[in-house]
Amino acid sequence: MIAHSFYESDNRVLRYAEALAERGDSVEVFALRRTPEMPKEEVISGVKVCRIQDRFGKKQKSKSSFLWPLLRFLATASWWVMRSHRRQRYDLIHVHNIPDFLVFAAWYPKLTGTRVILDIHDVVPEFFMAKFGGSNHASVIWALKLIEKVSAAFSDHVIIANHLWLEKITSRSAPLEKCSVFINHVDSRIFQPRPHGDGTWKPIVLFPGGLEWHQGVDIAIRAFKELLLRIPEAEFHIYGDGIMKPQLIELVNDLGLTGSVRFFEPLALRQIANVMAEAGLGVVAKRADSFGNEASSTKIMEFMLLGVPVVASNTKIERYYLDDSVVRFFESGNVPELAEAMYELLTNRQLRSGIVERAFAYASRNNWQSRKSEYFRLVDSLCIPK
Repeated sequence: MIAHSFYESDNRVLRYAEALAERGDSVEVFALRRTPEMPKEEVISGVKVCRIQDRFGKKQKSKSSFLWPLLRFLATASWWVMRSHRRQRYDLIHVHNIPDFLVFAAWYPKLTGTRVILDIHDVVPEFFMAKFGGSNHASVIWALKLIEKVSAAFSDHVIIANHLWLEKITSRSAPLEKCSVFINHVDSRIFQPRPHGDGTWKPIVLFPGGLEWHQGVDIAIRAFKELLLRIPEAEFHIYGDGIMKPQLIELVNDLGLTGSVRFFEPLALRQIANVMAEAGLGVVAKRADSFGNEASSTKIMEFMLLGVPVVASNTKIERYYLDDSVVRFFESGNVPELAEAMYELLTNRQLRSGIVERAFAYASRNNWQSRKSEYFRLVDSLCIPK
């Protein structure tokens, strides 16, 4: 597997790799290193993880500063994969975007007959528009769509993260018969209810994830300020990193929320699961007028399996899979409505327990354990010699 991400905190990559290793496959992952203290190579739950490039914080603000590390990772991954393939032939290479062109790191094994999967976590043209604005970059958007199409053509199979994007990808880049949908199912062995020491929970609102504009964390901070007027002891904990972090810290200071809103560094998946389990409420405040409208949030399903209720904006993708019986929705961007929704779930025990119970049942029916056999069948079908 090749992923320009941190393996230990990437739910999607980690669940594939560990599932394959658990059934006896030999799995290697080429990924990023988050801190200097992390080893460049180690074995985690049977998976050999090679951290081939350092990224100590997300600080890319311009297009060039965003692109250069991706190109460098492409070259580095290509060399590592070629060298490893010569030592012991790979049967399959599973490449995770962003970027789409990372799939070409598998060029050498592809020439020798190895099959290649392109896994589209995020649709890149739309992600670019959300990150840098699209109105003045028509030529760049066109180029990104072309790269998506060429990358899909190079691969033997395309995995897509949700059904809305399946329609988009099959309309412009790949035939339907070449594609599968694997949404961000959660591993219920990692995310499961934890008993609280005294049987209570604290009024802690939690957001764990990327600090990008489309995530709407600034909206959640403004709503939390209104919540504090009614629950003064509440706290808002934010775990993550991203280009919006300095602006969010400044917003907290401007609103006089220092002490009530706390920022924490990102954690590995198993560590953040323990933190999330202790929260009183999860919040996902994505903007529905941006990339976030169709980018599903894995964190919602993780909170569900942990028995923590979730307030989420009514984006198109969350409404596609979920309803009001399992999530407390609010109108995206509506600060007073979000504040009211948070207050209700923190104070209305009947509403809270009902949503928690139904959400847990839904997530249990749709967890990774219920879908991984389909992934195994796909992998095995691609490993059959042509």
